[in-house]
Amino acid sequence: MSDDFTPLSLSLDAVIRSLKGDGSRAVAGVFGHWEEAVGEAISAHAKPILLDNGRLLVEVDQPGWATQLRYLEKDLLERLRPHLGGAELHAIEVRVARR
Repeated sequence: MSDDFTPLSLSLDAVIRSLKGDGSRAVAGVFGHWEEAVGEAISAHAKPILLDNGRLLVEVDQPGWATQLRYLEKDLLERLRPHLGGAELHAIEVRVARR
């Protein structure tokens, strides 16, 4: 066994990528900066659920917010890009939460 240590961030990144994810920096960027990127009004009604191969799944609390986010998709993609750590984000899929 080696005495060399691997930083947790590298291990986490490897695990996420092995699951065909977008990497820990991208996930942390989107999930960690969601409200900052999309604004307080949107974040009160929508939350990111999954980032997978450049596609972000967002869950909203009401159908009207699903329509609004679909309309704002291009703008939201631009707002989120600085938080992706170089990963690609090309689509936002929106679903209404089941209650």
